Amino acid sequence: MLFRTPSLTAEDRAVIERIDVIRRRLSYALSTPQRWDGFLRRDALARAIRGSNTIEGYDVTLDDAAAAVDHDDPVAAAPDSWAAVTGYRDALSYILRLAGDPSFKYDEGLIRGLHYMILRHVPAKRPGQWRAGPVHVVDERRGVVVYVGPDADHVPELMVALVAALGRPDDGTPTMVQAAMAHLNLAMIHPFADGNGRMARALQTLVLTQDGIVSPVFSSIEEYLGRFQDDYYAVLTEVGGGAWQPARDARPWVRFCLTAHYRCARDFLHRTKEMEIVWNAVESIRRDLDAPERVEPALVMAAFGRRLRNATYRTAAEVSFQVASKDLRRLVAAGLLEARGERRGRVYVGSNRLTAIRNAVRQPRTTENPFEPAAE
Repeated sequence: MLFRTPSLTAEDRAVIERIDVIRRRLSYALSTPQRWDGFLRRDALARAIRGSNTIEGYDVTLDDAAAAVDHDDPVAAAPDSWAAVTGYRDALSYILRLAGDPSFKYDEGLIRGLHYMILRHVPAKRPGQWRAGPVHVVDERRGVVVYVGPDADHVPELMVALVAALGRPDDGTPTMVQAAMAHLNLAMIHPFADGNGRMARALQTLVLTQDGIVSPVFSSIEEYLGRFQDDYYAVLTEVGGGAWQPARDARPWVRFCLTAHYRCARDFLHRTKEMEIVWNAVESIRRDLDAPERVEPALVMAAFGRRLRNATYRTAAEVSFQVASKDLRRLVAAGLLEARGERRGRVYVGSNRLTAIRNAVRQPRTTENPFEPAAE
Protein backbone atom coordinates (compact mmCIF):
# COMPACT_ATOMS: atom_id res chain seq x y z
CA MET A 1 0.00 0.00 0.00
CA LEU A 2 1.19 3.49 -0.90
CA PHE A 3 0.09 6.93 0.23
CA ARG A 4 -3.12 7.61 -1.65
CA THR A 5 -3.90 10.75 -3.59
CA PRO A 6 -6.44 12.75 -1.58
CA SER A 7 -9.76 13.57 -3.23
CA LEU A 8 -9.42 17.03 -4.70
CA THR A 9 -11.81 19.62 -3.32
CA ALA A 10 -13.33 22.47 -5.30
CA GLU A 11 -10.75 24.72 -3.64
CA ASP A 12 -7.89 22.47 -4.75
CA ARG A 13 -9.17 22.44 -8.32
CA ALA A 14 -9.58 26.21 -8.33
CA VAL A 15 -5.93 26.62 -7.35
CA ILE A 16 -4.85 24.15 -10.03
CA GLU A 17 -6.79 26.17 -12.61
CA ARG A 18 -5.04 29.36 -11.46
CA ILE A 19 -1.70 27.66 -11.93
CA ASP A 20 -2.67 26.35 -15.34
CA VAL A 21 -3.71 29.84 -16.47
CA ILE A 22 -0.31 31.23 -15.49
CA ARG A 23 1.52 28.31 -17.10
CA ARG A 24 -0.39 28.79 -20.35
CA ARG A 25 0.66 32.43 -20.34
CA LEU A 26 4.24 31.34 -19.72
CA SER A 27 4.00 28.77 -22.50
CA TYR A 28 2.77 31.49 -24.86
CA ALA A 29 5.61 33.79 -23.83
CA LEU A 30 8.10 31.01 -24.63
CA SER A 31 6.42 29.86 -27.84
CA THR A 32 8.35 32.34 -30.01
CA PRO A 33 12.14 31.90 -29.75
CA GLN A 34 13.81 34.92 -28.18
CA ARG A 35 17.44 35.87 -27.69
CA TRP A 36 17.18 35.32 -23.97
CA ASP A 37 15.62 31.85 -24.04
CA GLY A 38 18.94 30.03 -23.67
CA PHE A 39 19.99 32.07 -20.66
CA LEU A 40 16.60 31.63 -18.98
CA ARG A 41 16.68 27.87 -19.44
CA ARG A 42 20.27 27.48 -18.22
CA ASP A 43 19.53 29.74 -15.27
CA ALA A 44 16.41 27.77 -14.31
CA LEU A 45 18.31 24.48 -14.53
CA ALA A 46 21.20 25.87 -12.46
CA ARG A 47 18.78 27.09 -9.80
CA ALA A 48 17.03 23.71 -9.65
CA ILE A 49 20.34 21.85 -9.29
CA ARG A 50 21.57 24.25 -6.67
CA GLY A 51 18.29 24.20 -4.71
CA SER A 52 18.04 20.43 -4.47
CA ASN A 53 21.65 20.01 -3.35
CA THR A 54 21.54 22.88 -0.86
CA ILE A 55 18.88 20.94 1.06
CA GLU A 56 21.43 18.17 1.58
CA GLY A 57 24.18 20.55 2.71
CA TYR A 58 26.03 20.72 -0.62
CA ASP A 59 26.20 24.48 -0.97
CA VAL A 60 27.46 26.09 -4.16
CA THR A 61 27.02 29.55 -5.59
CA LEU A 62 24.64 30.14 -8.47
CA ASP A 63 27.71 30.91 -10.59
CA ASP A 64 29.15 27.47 -9.86
CA ALA A 65 25.79 25.78 -10.47
CA ALA A 66 25.71 27.56 -13.84
CA ALA A 67 29.28 26.39 -14.49
CA ALA A 68 28.11 22.82 -13.86
CA VAL A 69 25.31 23.28 -16.41
CA ASP A 70 27.87 24.56 -18.94
CA HIS A 71 30.32 21.74 -18.07
CA ASP A 72 32.80 24.39 -16.98
CA ASP A 73 35.13 24.39 -13.97
CA PRO A 74 33.89 25.75 -10.61
CA VAL A 75 35.14 28.97 -9.06
CA ALA A 76 34.69 28.20 -5.38
CA ALA A 77 32.83 24.90 -4.88
CA ALA A 78 34.34 22.35 -2.49
CA PRO A 79 35.21 18.99 -4.12
CA ASP A 80 32.39 17.05 -2.42
CA SER A 81 29.83 19.70 -3.26
CA TRP A 82 31.04 19.86 -6.87
CA ALA A 83 30.77 16.08 -7.21
CA ALA A 84 27.21 16.16 -5.83
CA VAL A 85 26.19 19.05 -8.09
CA THR A 86 27.61 17.54 -11.28
CA GLY A 87 26.03 14.17 -10.50
CA TYR A 88 22.66 15.81 -10.01
CA ARG A 89 23.20 17.84 -13.18
CA ASP A 90 23.60 14.62 -15.15
CA ALA A 91 20.46 13.09 -13.66
CA LEU A 92 18.35 16.20 -14.22
CA SER A 93 19.71 16.71 -17.73
CA TYR A 94 18.74 13.14 -18.59
CA ILE A 95 15.27 13.69 -17.13
CA LEU A 96 14.80 16.74 -19.34
CA ARG A 97 15.95 14.72 -22.35
CA LEU A 98 13.13 12.25 -21.72
CA ALA A 99 10.47 14.92 -22.14
CA GLY A 100 8.27 14.09 -25.09
CA ASP A 101 9.97 10.73 -25.76
CA PRO A 102 7.18 8.60 -27.30
CA SER A 103 8.77 5.39 -26.03
CA PHE A 104 9.20 6.63 -22.45
CA LYS A 105 8.02 4.40 -19.64
CA TYR A 106 8.60 4.26 -15.90
CA ASP A 107 10.53 1.31 -14.53
CA GLU A 108 12.68 0.45 -11.55
CA GLY A 109 15.81 0.46 -13.70
CA LEU A 110 15.26 4.11 -14.57
CA ILE A 111 14.92 5.09 -10.91
CA ARG A 112 18.01 3.08 -9.97
CA GLY A 113 19.96 4.58 -12.86
CA LEU A 114 19.05 8.14 -11.88
CA HIS A 115 20.06 7.40 -8.29
CA TYR A 116 23.39 6.06 -9.52
CA MET A 117 24.06 9.33 -11.39
CA ILE A 118 23.19 11.33 -8.29
CA LEU A 119 25.31 9.34 -5.83
CA ARG A 120 28.05 7.75 -7.93
CA HIS A 121 30.72 9.89 -6.22
CA VAL A 122 30.19 7.98 -2.96
CA PRO A 123 30.33 4.23 -3.80
CA ALA A 124 30.02 3.30 -0.12
CA LYS A 125 26.41 4.57 -0.23
CA ARG A 126 25.47 1.83 -2.74
CA PRO A 127 24.35 4.10 -5.59
CA GLY A 128 21.67 2.48 -7.73
CA GLN A 129 20.92 -0.26 -5.21
CA TRP A 130 18.02 -0.64 -2.80
CA ARG A 131 19.05 -0.31 0.83
CA ALA A 132 19.85 -3.49 2.69
CA GLY A 133 19.02 -2.35 6.21
CA PRO A 134 16.95 0.04 8.32
CA VAL A 135 16.93 3.78 7.71
CA HIS A 136 16.40 6.62 10.18
CA VAL A 137 15.95 10.26 9.23
CA VAL A 138 17.56 12.46 11.87
CA ASP A 139 16.95 16.15 12.52
CA GLU A 140 20.58 17.17 12.89
CA ARG A 141 19.74 20.43 14.66
CA ARG A 142 17.77 18.70 17.41
CA GLY A 143 19.57 15.38 17.32
CA VAL A 144 16.34 13.37 17.19
CA VAL A 145 14.96 10.75 14.80
CA VAL A 146 11.99 12.22 12.91
CA TYR A 147 11.22 9.33 10.59
CA VAL A 148 11.81 5.58 10.35
CA GLY A 149 11.37 4.01 6.92
CA PRO A 150 9.65 0.69 6.23
CA ASP A 151 11.60 -2.52 6.70
CA ALA A 152 14.19 -3.07 3.96
CA ASP A 153 12.53 -6.40 3.05
CA HIS A 154 9.46 -4.43 1.88
CA VAL A 155 11.36 -1.95 -0.29
CA PRO A 156 11.37 -4.02 -3.53
CA GLU A 157 7.62 -4.65 -3.46
CA LEU A 158 6.87 -1.04 -2.53
CA MET A 159 8.97 0.22 -5.43
CA VAL A 160 7.17 -2.16 -7.79
CA ALA A 161 3.91 -0.63 -6.55
CA LEU A 162 5.24 2.90 -7.02
CA VAL A 163 6.39 2.21 -10.58
CA ALA A 164 3.01 0.62 -11.35
CA ALA A 165 1.22 3.70 -9.99
CA LEU A 166 3.40 5.98 -12.11
CA GLY A 167 2.72 3.96 -15.24
CA ARG A 168 -1.06 3.87 -15.03
CA PRO A 169 -3.07 5.47 -17.85
CA ASP A 170 -4.26 8.99 -17.15
CA ASP A 171 -7.02 8.79 -14.54
CA GLY A 172 -7.77 12.51 -14.55
CA THR A 173 -5.44 13.38 -11.69
CA PRO A 174 -3.59 16.62 -12.55
CA THR A 175 0.07 16.08 -13.33
CA MET A 176 1.18 18.40 -10.54
CA VAL A 177 -0.65 16.20 -8.04
CA GLN A 178 0.70 12.98 -9.56
CA ALA A 179 4.23 14.41 -9.30
CA ALA A 180 3.71 15.46 -5.70
CA MET A 181 2.50 11.98 -4.75
CA ALA A 182 5.47 10.35 -6.53
CA HIS A 183 7.80 12.57 -4.48
CA LEU A 184 5.99 11.77 -1.24
CA ASN A 185 5.90 8.02 -1.74
CA LEU A 186 9.55 7.71 -2.70
CA ALA A 187 10.61 9.92 0.20
CA MET A 188 8.59 7.82 2.63
CA ILE A 189 9.67 4.45 1.22
CA HIS A 190 13.24 5.73 1.49
CA PRO A 191 14.47 2.93 -0.79
CA PHE A 192 18.15 3.91 -0.79
CA ALA A 193 20.81 4.11 1.89
CA ASP A 194 21.34 7.80 1.03
CA GLY A 195 20.23 10.36 -1.54
CA ASN A 196 16.51 9.71 -1.07
CA GLY A 197 15.60 13.39 -0.88
CA ARG A 198 17.39 14.25 -4.11
CA MET A 199 15.93 11.18 -5.81
CA ALA A 200 12.40 12.09 -4.66
CA ARG A 201 12.78 15.63 -5.98
CA ALA A 202 14.23 14.33 -9.24
CA LEU A 203 11.31 11.91 -9.59
CA GLN A 204 8.84 14.74 -9.07
CA THR A 205 10.56 16.71 -11.84
CA LEU A 206 10.53 13.61 -14.06
CA VAL A 207 6.75 13.28 -13.74
CA LEU A 208 6.33 16.99 -14.45
CA THR A 209 8.42 16.80 -17.63
CA GLN A 210 5.86 14.45 -19.14
CA ASP A 211 3.20 17.16 -18.81
CA GLY A 212 4.13 19.11 -21.94
CA ILE A 213 2.24 22.28 -20.96
CA VAL A 214 5.38 24.37 -20.69
CA SER A 215 9.09 23.91 -21.30
CA PRO A 216 10.23 21.14 -18.89
CA VAL A 217 12.94 23.17 -17.22
CA PHE A 218 10.31 25.67 -16.04
CA SER A 219 8.14 22.94 -14.52
CA SER A 220 10.46 22.09 -11.64
CA ILE A 221 9.88 23.44 -8.10
CA GLU A 222 13.29 22.31 -6.83
CA GLU A 223 14.64 25.83 -6.41
CA TYR A 224 11.59 26.68 -4.32
CA LEU A 225 12.10 23.64 -2.10
CA GLY A 226 15.70 24.69 -1.56
CA ARG A 227 14.62 28.18 -0.49
CA PHE A 228 11.93 26.93 1.89
CA GLN A 229 13.71 23.97 3.46
CA ASP A 230 12.14 24.36 6.90
CA ASP A 231 8.61 24.41 5.49
CA TYR A 232 9.47 21.49 3.20
CA TYR A 233 10.75 19.34 6.05
CA ALA A 234 7.90 20.39 8.33
CA VAL A 235 5.16 19.25 5.96
CA LEU A 236 6.93 15.95 5.21
CA THR A 237 7.27 15.36 8.95
CA GLU A 238 3.59 16.19 9.49
CA VAL A 239 2.40 13.84 6.77
CA GLY A 240 4.90 11.09 7.53
CA GLY A 241 4.00 10.90 11.20
CA GLY A 242 7.39 9.49 12.22
CA ALA A 243 7.17 6.11 10.48
CA TRP A 244 5.81 4.34 7.40
CA GLN A 245 2.07 5.06 7.70
CA PRO A 246 0.62 5.26 4.18
CA ALA A 247 -2.93 5.61 5.48
CA ARG A 248 -2.16 9.14 6.69
CA ASP A 249 -3.68 12.13 4.93
CA ALA A 250 -1.45 13.47 2.16
CA ARG A 251 -3.49 16.64 1.58
CA PRO A 252 -1.12 19.02 3.46
CA TRP A 253 1.73 17.84 1.22
CA VAL A 254 -0.29 18.21 -1.98
CA ARG A 255 -1.33 21.73 -1.02
CA PHE A 256 2.25 22.65 -0.15
CA CYS A 257 3.34 21.53 -3.64
CA LEU A 258 0.48 23.38 -5.34
CA THR A 259 1.46 26.54 -3.48
CA ALA A 260 5.03 26.05 -4.72
CA HIS A 261 3.81 25.62 -8.30
CA TYR A 262 1.67 28.75 -8.06
CA ARG A 263 4.52 30.89 -6.78
CA CYS A 264 7.10 29.44 -9.18
CA ALA A 265 4.85 29.91 -12.20
CA ARG A 266 4.26 33.55 -11.36
CA ASP A 267 7.95 34.15 -10.69
CA PHE A 268 8.97 32.54 -14.00
CA LEU A 269 6.48 34.71 -15.85
CA HIS A 270 7.88 37.81 -14.14
CA ARG A 271 11.40 36.69 -15.02
CA THR A 272 10.62 36.47 -18.74
CA LYS A 273 9.31 40.05 -18.68
CA GLU A 274 12.33 41.29 -16.75
CA MET A 275 14.65 39.52 -19.14
CA GLU A 276 13.06 41.16 -22.18
CA ILE A 277 13.38 44.65 -20.68
CA VAL A 278 16.99 44.14 -19.57
CA TRP A 279 18.07 42.63 -22.87
CA ASN A 280 16.54 45.49 -24.85
CA ALA A 281 18.37 48.01 -22.64
CA VAL A 282 21.65 46.13 -23.06
CA GLU A 283 21.14 46.03 -26.81
CA SER A 284 20.76 49.84 -26.85
CA ILE A 285 23.97 50.26 -24.85
CA ARG A 286 25.80 47.85 -27.12
CA ARG A 287 24.74 49.80 -30.20
CA ASP A 288 25.87 53.10 -28.69
CA LEU A 289 29.23 51.47 -27.98
CA ASP A 290 29.34 50.08 -31.54
CA ALA A 291 30.30 46.70 -30.10
CA PRO A 292 29.47 43.35 -31.75
CA GLU A 293 26.20 41.60 -30.90
CA ARG A 294 28.10 38.73 -29.29
CA VAL A 295 28.71 40.82 -26.15
CA GLU A 296 25.01 41.04 -25.32
CA PRO A 297 24.53 37.65 -23.58
CA ALA A 298 27.49 38.28 -21.27
CA LEU A 299 26.30 41.77 -20.38
CA VAL A 300 22.82 40.45 -19.58
CA MET A 301 24.32 37.74 -17.38
CA ALA A 302 26.36 40.37 -15.54
CA ALA A 303 23.30 42.61 -15.18
CA PHE A 304 21.54 39.72 -13.41
CA GLY A 305 24.43 39.41 -10.96
CA ARG A 306 26.34 36.54 -12.53
CA ARG A 307 30.13 36.50 -12.47
CA LEU A 308 31.89 36.05 -15.78
CA ARG A 309 35.19 34.44 -16.58
CA ASN A 310 36.98 34.28 -19.87
CA ALA A 311 35.69 30.72 -20.26
CA THR A 312 32.12 31.80 -19.48
CA TYR A 313 32.32 34.53 -22.09
CA ARG A 314 33.80 32.18 -24.67
CA THR A 315 30.87 29.81 -24.19
CA ALA A 316 28.26 32.56 -24.42
CA ALA A 317 29.86 34.38 -27.37
CA GLU A 318 31.35 31.32 -29.13
CA VAL A 319 34.75 32.95 -29.63
CA SER A 320 38.42 32.15 -28.99
CA PHE A 321 40.34 32.95 -25.83
CA GLN A 322 42.04 35.88 -27.51
CA VAL A 323 38.83 37.41 -28.84
CA ALA A 324 37.15 36.91 -25.46
CA SER A 325 40.02 38.71 -23.69
CA LYS A 326 39.81 41.61 -26.11
CA ASP A 327 36.04 41.94 -25.75
CA LEU A 328 36.17 41.79 -21.95
CA ARG A 329 38.87 44.48 -21.78
CA ARG A 330 36.73 46.68 -24.00
CA LEU A 331 33.67 46.22 -21.79
CA VAL A 332 35.72 47.07 -18.70
CA ALA A 333 37.05 50.20 -20.40
CA ALA A 334 33.49 51.19 -21.30
CA GLY A 335 32.46 51.02 -17.65
CA LEU A 336 30.07 48.09 -18.12
CA LEU A 337 32.12 45.40 -16.38
CA GLU A 338 34.56 45.44 -13.48
CA ALA A 339 37.54 43.07 -13.32
CA ARG A 340 38.35 41.36 -10.04
CA GLY A 341 41.26 39.08 -9.25
CA GLU A 342 44.37 38.30 -11.27
CA ARG A 343 45.18 35.98 -14.16
CA ARG A 344 43.44 32.59 -13.94
CA GLY A 345 41.37 33.72 -10.95
CA ARG A 346 40.07 36.82 -12.68
CA VAL A 347 36.31 37.29 -12.86
CA TYR A 348 34.16 40.07 -14.25
CA VAL A 349 31.07 41.53 -12.60
CA GLY A 350 28.50 44.02 -13.78
CA SER A 351 29.20 47.67 -13.05
CA ASN A 352 26.73 49.81 -11.13
CA ARG A 353 25.44 51.12 -14.44
CA LEU A 354 24.67 47.62 -15.63
CA THR A 355 23.17 46.22 -12.44
CA ALA A 356 20.99 49.34 -12.07
CA ILE A 357 19.15 48.26 -15.22
CA ARG A 358 18.22 44.95 -13.61
CA ASN A 359 17.36 46.51 -10.25
CA ALA A 360 14.99 48.99 -11.91
CA VAL A 361 12.73 46.18 -13.16
CA ARG A 362 13.23 43.64 -10.38
CA GLN A 363 9.99 42.35 -8.93
CA PRO A 364 9.75 40.75 -5.49
CA ARG A 365 9.21 37.00 -5.38
CA THR A 366 5.61 35.89 -5.20
CA THR A 367 4.50 35.23 -1.62
CA GLU A 368 0.73 34.93 -2.05
CA ASN A 369 -0.96 31.84 -0.70
CA PRO A 370 -3.20 30.63 -3.56
CA PHE A 371 -5.52 28.96 -1.06
CA GLU A 372 -6.38 32.36 0.40
CA PRO A 373 -9.16 34.34 -1.34
CA ALA A 374 -6.92 37.39 -1.92
CA ALA A 375 -4.52 35.48 -4.19
CA GLU A 376 -4.86 36.14 -7.92
